[in-house]
Amino acid sequence: MLRFFSEQIFRTAAPHADQCRRIFGKSMSSESLSSGVRRGGTWTFEGGKLTVVETIAAYRALRNKWYREGKSVGFVPTMGALHEGHVSLVKLAKSQCDVTVSTIFVNPAQFAPHEDLSKYPRTLEGDLMQLAEVGCNIVVVPSVEEMYPAGITLNVAEQTGSFVDVLGLSHQMEGSIRPHFFRGVATIVTKLFNLIDPTTAYFGQKDAQQCVVIRALARDLLFPVNVRVGATVREVDGLAMSSRNRYLGPVQRSRIAPSLYKALLAGKAVFDKEVASGRPVARESILAAAKSVVDDVKKEVEALRRSPDVSKDDQLEGGLDDLTKVELEYLSIASPHKLVELERLGTEENKTAIFSGALRIGKTRIIDNILLGMEVDEW
Repeated sequence: MLRFFSEQIFRTAAPHADQCRRIFGKSMSSESLSSGVRRGGTWTFEGGKLTVVETIAAYRALRNKWYREGKSVGFVPTMGALHEGHVSLVKLAKSQCDVTVSTIFVNPAQFAPHEDLSKYPRTLEGDLMQLAEVGCNIVVVPSVEEMYPAGITLNVAEQTGSFVDVLGLSHQMEGSIRPHFFRGVATIVTKLFNLIDPTTAYFGQKDAQQCVVIRALARDLLFPVNVRVGATVREVDGLAMSSRNRYLGPVQRSRIAPSLYKALLAGKAVFDKEVASGRPVARESILAAAKSVVDDVKKEVEALRRSPDVSKDDQLEGGLDDLTKVELEYLSIASPHKLVELERLGTEENKTAIFSGALRIGKTRIIDNILLGMEVDEW
């Protein structure tokens, strides 16, 4: 439960407190959260104290103070709807840096006009509670107006202002399905690096291609920031934690969604067996093992869907009405830094790879990956 910690408004933010944060037309005020939360204040949650900053000017005043004190800053950017994957990155940042900063900002530039921006889960109060309990020091919740001063529309052809493309790493894999996506990611990360000015920034392995793009961005644009990747955090059945998992129906979640990770594991088993025998591994043998798992799961659920013991209401409630739309969108076996698709693995030239894929279940996409021949700390 949220509890008001101090009647004294956060003095650094006070000169800018009237610049009320807006997320797509909705301002954050005391009415946005329960238990007397006010903007620009310091609050306590069950696990500790958290400072919420709403404006760029207020945050920069803090950052200048940390400069003078010689403090390192660990940064975990998020779009909210937090889960244990985000929490693990905050914990990693806390273990390595003097100050831990997170942002909550649903970035419109990552969404195409037909995608789920308006439906993307926004759970600000719960997010703040999680960040406070894990000991995050600062959370920045900037406005769309400040982050995109030239304005922002979802139609790329109509956009104005400055945007960032990372060429050669953004068109394949996820970029082949969502060609706008990494332009939006690279743009917002550039803005956030300029704003937060972190010593180290932390990203999750689940979004492996994003990690490669951001590392290249930091290198090419000369950002003095270390980019660290934290291991994917999974549910008990192996499903990678994601904010979009909540979109899945019960049967979609229990019967279909875990199949992507199982498919990747099946492909990895082929890779590991051949490498252990000292033989190179053909790409197709890995892909065939993975595809077989997904095909078997689709057959199993199709049989369930046709079963006379399952009512139409149960089918609809479980998400089986969308089963015909289940699609393995892609599988990729790519080099870990240049994202070049590999035909033979386990050779001197290609000892390691990112094995990734995307599965569409009804209207929901899930993505996942496994590293071949290396651990995340070695990547």
